[in-house]
Amino acid sequence: MATTSFPNTSASPFQALPVRIIIPVALTIILFILTIFLFILPRMEASMMDGKRETTRHLTETAWSVLDFFHNQAARGVLSVDQAQQAAVALLEQLRYGDDRKDYFWINDDTPVMIMHPYRPDLEGKNVTEFTDPAGNPLFSKMVEITRKSGSGFVDYLWQWKEDSAHIVPKISHVKAFAPWGWIIGTGIYVADVKAEISAVTRKLAITCAGIMGVVLLLSGYIIWAAAASRKEKLAAMARSELQEKQLVQADKMASLGILVAGVAHEVNNPATTLMLNAPNLKKSFEAFIPVLDDHFARHPDARVCNMAYPDLRSRIQLMLAAILDSSARIKQIISDLKDFSRPADSRDQKNTREININQVVEKSLDLTHTVLKKATSRVSVIYGKNLPQVSGDFQKLQQVIINLLVNAAQALEKPDQAIKIKTGTNQHKNVVFIDISDTGPGVPPEILEKITDPFFTTRRDDGGTGLGLFISEKIISDLQGILEFSSEPGLGFTASIRLPCKEK
Repeated sequence: MATTSFPNTSASPFQALPVRIIIPVALTIILFILTIFLFILPRMEASMMDGKRETTRHLTETAWSVLDFFHNQAARGVLSVDQAQQAAVALLEQLRYGDDRKDYFWINDDTPVMIMHPYRPDLEGKNVTEFTDPAGNPLFSKMVEITRKSGSGFVDYLWQWKEDSAHIVPKISHVKAFAPWGWIIGTGIYVADVKAEISAVTRKLAITCAGIMGVVLLLSGYIIWAAAASRKEKLAAMARSELQEKQLVQADKMASLGILVAGVAHEVNNPATTLMLNAPNLKKSFEAFIPVLDDHFARHPDARVCNMAYPDLRSRIQLMLAAILDSSARIKQIISDLKDFSRPADSRDQKNTREININQVVEKSLDLTHTVLKKATSRVSVIYGKNLPQVSGDFQKLQQVIINLLVNAAQALEKPDQAIKIKTGTNQHKNVVFIDISDTGPGVPPEILEKITDPFFTTRRDDGGTGLGLFISEKIISDLQGILEFSSEPGLGFTASIRLPCKEK
């Protein structure tokens, strides 16, 4: 079956997205995410941690100012040194800050002995030189070492979470030496607090970034969709342009073929006319000679011509003359049909449409495809409907469709014993005329059947198929206000059905 193929230009938009749009958008989003999470957030975390450290340093200096105040009171004799120290310790022991008012100050000396700790009174009065955190870090010894070198500094260690001695967390403390009394004053920040603040900021920033990305994605999606739609339309336009170009080429080929057929028909018409003119005269001449020949061979019964007895030769010559007459008439008719088929529609009739006898169109189409059908099968049968109403249309174009369907049916056959059946008739209301052309070939699979009228879809590309036959045929029948339908069951054959409207009789 000569069927028809075309490159799929109706792909989903996401399959036709321009890479030059997708890649920049994707890179922009990726770079945006990487910038936020690999550059901005780490910088923000470091900045917040530095800010917290600076705040802790200021708090320590504030507490150091309290010690200095009471030291000055002792120096002026307002208080004794012991009273000043006790007053300073009592005041600092009560100081709290932070969101939950649980952050605190402590005091140890440079021995080091713990002087005051709000949450670890068990350490007060004890030497904490060997005291270590759960990681084995001698934190108080390090505080003494730092203050001896620099006067103040930061110390990292593990410590209990405020008053909860069972909860050990990382802590960063700032300590500063108060030289007049040999004391070290300190306070610290919990890393978890900083992490919590950073996480809160990160969440807000992530939400903001997500909103920005959402807008970017929406805009990008719209741009991609618009680009895909534009690309799809461009491909469709290119497909239409290619189709029109192919149709023009095919039309030009058909026009050239029509000119060639008309020329050949004209050349063949002259000898055919000679045959038609001379064959009857030859027959009359032979019939005039018959009495003479009968008399001659009656007197010479044993005489033979061309190794044949005269009675056999006489009947044979009459049959040959009759065959010459019939064949010349058939040649003349075929030439007439070819010239009519190749002649442009406007030159055949002043109007584009006329009343058409469906049976006559089928009959002439069978005459023109006789040789093709004969080579394919000897089982060609036709059932003509009786008293069919005529339809309005172009005789030549309808003939072109039927010829195409007959040739397709012949090409579909795989064995000489497979058959082609043609049937014409009307529906019960007598307002639709049908032409069914069936073959008993292998049939057409469903996946091919649904694409059979697509332009340039063909399963016979290697055999010269263009894939335009059924596409053009469907267009012609549609122009005639009719329907061209196809049905098939693999292994059971194929049927093409033409339905044309007609006037009720």
